[in-house]
Amino acid sequence: MKRLLSVLCITLAAIISSPAQWLGKPMDVPAYHDTGFAKGDNIPPILSADNLSFPESKYRAVQVHAYELATKIPQVIYQQPCYCYCDRGHGHKSLHSCFEVEHGGNCVACMKELYYSYQMTEQKKTPAQIRMGIVSGEWQQVNLDTAASIGVTPKTPAHKAVSKSKAKAT
Repeated sequence: MKRLLSVLCITLAAIISSPAQWLGKPMDVPAYHDTGFAKGDNIPPILSADNLSFPESKYRAVQVHAYELATKIPQVIYQQPCYCYCDRGHGHKSLHSCFEVEHGGNCVACMKELYYSYQMTEQKKTPAQIRMGIVSGEWQQVNLDTAASIGVTPKTPAHKAVSKSKAKAT
């Protein structure tokens, strides 16, 4: 009886102390860089929108726009982990790696993290602060149905632009 009780206690302690094996998903933070890259570093570029081959779909605009935004914040996404765990399956080193290839636009987690990173950068958050938000799961709140409008500044209507130029001329 004592032996059975001991085995049960040890088994219970093992289950409680290592939940990752029971959840089927690693619990640690995926790969990222603590600091940005230096100008001389040989970092692969973000794919340009011209080099993307996504088929026409409901999310094509969101996919392409994600790459456009990634080119604006390469230092930031270089310092972010990616919670699709592509560091394990694809050898990626950070969220930046996802957008060096088409993987980033084909993965919901990558796109949401990219849009989240861009929004937080616009709010003047540091890469470390953005990483804390990503690790805590805040990126999951990004709505990909409306993400194509993130980072887009509304255009001034043509009649207002003309009026402004006339006002300056007088």
